[in-house]
Amino acid sequence: MEAIKRWLRSNSMSCRLTRTIAQGVVGVLIANIDFLIESLKFSGTTKAFIVALCMAVLSPIMKELGGGEPNGNS
Repeated sequence: MEAIKRWLRSNSMSCRLTRTIAQGVVGVLIANIDFLIESLKFSGTTKAFIVALCMAVLSPIMKELGGGEPNGNS
């Protein structure tokens, strides 16, 4: 658990990069859920909107999970 908090809190280049990649992967997985659930059909435009929405929602969630800045600033 401490490693996850460190990953979410750190402002190092590698942590920021891996957080961005993780957000992108989650967004793409959610946008392509229509391949898993065949009754759903998303257009290309809808998929792009879903990915952008996931990125916008995941960033503040990850910040809250990390508990803000290590020095106490939020």
